Amino acid sequence: MSKATDWIDRRFFPTFGKNWDDNLFRNRIFSRLSPQSVVLDLGAGAGIVACMDFRGHVARICGVDLDPRVTENPYLDEGLVTDGRAIPYPDETFDVVFSDNVLEHLPDPNTVFAEVFRVLKPGGRYMFKTPNKTHYVPLISKLTPHRFHSFVNRKRGRASEDTFPTYYRANSRADVCKIALTNGFLVESIELIEGRPEYLRMTAATYAVGLVYERLVNAFSFLESFRVLLIGVLRKES
Repeated sequence: MSKATDWIDRRFFPTFGKNWDDNLFRNRIFSRLSPQSVVLDLGAGAGIVACMDFRGHVARICGVDLDPRVTENPYLDEGLVTDGRAIPYPDETFDVVFSDNVLEHLPDPNTVFAEVFRVLKPGGRYMFKTPNKTHYVPLISKLTPHRFHSFVNRKRGRASEDTFPTYYRANSRADVCKIALTNGFLVESIELIEGRPEYLRMTAATYAVGLVYERLVNAFSFLESFRVLLIGVLRKES
C-alpha cells in the first residue's frame, strides 16, 4: 500500500478498519440480542468473518449453508448443510435470523424470506447486510464473469472457494420491501450506507476517485440509492 493511500486512510477514514462493514452490522445485530436469544446465521459458511461470532453472548446459535464447511464453522453450536429455501428447523424456533452478504447470492429470495418468516418466533427479526445493487460494485459485477470476481477477491485476500455466483434479486430498498411485505414481514428499518471505498484502495489514483464518490453520495440524500451497503431489519409481527 502506497504512502498516498495511507494518507487518505488517516485523513479521511481514521475510524475505518478492516471489515468495517461487518463490524457495523455486528453492532446492529447485538442491539437485538439477549443472553436468552436463539439465533440462526443464514448463509453461515465456513466462519471466515470473525465479526459474526456470537457464541457465548446468546443461548444458542445455529447456521445453515450449502457450503459443507458450515459443519465445521467454529462460531456455531450447530451447522447444517442445506438450502435456505428449506430451513430444517420447526416453526417459530428463532428470535433472530441474520444474513451477512448472502441476499445477493439468492436465485429465489422470495422462498427464502418465506422460510425465514416461518422459523422466526412472533416478534422475531430478520437482519441482513448486502450490497446495494445500484452501487458501482454490483453494477460491475453484473457485467463481468464469475472468474473476474474470483480474480478480484483473490487480490483482496479472499480465497476462490469463498467467491460465489451473484444474482442481486433482493438488493434494493424497493426489492426488499416488496419481498418482505409479500411474506408478511413488517419493515422495521432499511439503511443505505457508503463508507471507505474498499474496492478502490488498490492504488492512490483509484482511491482518490472512490473518496470523491463517497463524499458525493453521502452529501446528498437524493443520491443515497448509490451507496454501497443495504442493511435491513424486518420483523415478524407479535
